[in-house]
Amino acid sequence: MRFRSMILFSVAALLACGVSANDKKKPILPASILKARSVAVVIDPDAGVSPDAPLANRTAAEDVEKVLEKWGRFKLVMSGMSADIVIVIRKGNGKLVQPTIHGRTPSNDRPVVIQPNDTGIRIGGQQGRAPTDPQNDPQGDHPGEGAGIGATEDSFAVYDGTADDPTSQAPIWRYVAKDALHSHDVPAVDLFRKIVEETEKQLQKQQQKKP
Repeated sequence: MRFRSMILFSVAALLACGVSANDKKKPILPASILKARSVAVVIDPDAGVSPDAPLANRTAAEDVEKVLEKWGRFKLVMSGMSADIVIVIRKGNGKLVQPTIHGRTPSNDRPVVIQPNDTGIRIGGQQGRAPTDPQNDPQGDHPGEGAGIGATEDSFAVYDGTADDPTSQAPIWRYVAKDALHSHDVPAVDLFRKIVEETEKQLQKQQQKKP
């Protein structure tokens, strides 16, 4: 048994090394993401509305926008407008099954807001449904309490906004973790920024090696 365990451990270690080596050779993100200049942040329409924290997802979306604006790489646009990339967020609360308000989905409608920040004045707002929102809500006129399958952890997914239906495809990059959308600092955005910068470095090295 001990000999068998040692063999399994060795194989696992070799596989892990092989994955790491391949990851170092290939860019982490597609080159197209480096050309993106605009971004829209939307709430996952399947997130549901928690009666304990009905504004959790909206607050998380605003926090993501603020950190993205501070980064300064992308121009923020309202969902429903043309954007190079679409970021879909969903706030988790650590519960797999959680109470929800039936007949209500997290709205991407937001009033116009004017907020001071480090780069000046932030003006945001949105009217109308996001491209990822369902067009019909048969229970929309009859809200009520119930239970649904929730997200135990925060989710931050990046999609190609130039596609006809961005969220129908696999995300370009996704990060799911506890407190990934933690208010103010938003670790998910910081990690995304680091991966974008690492991809740029890898592509630059590849171009330098070309004759």
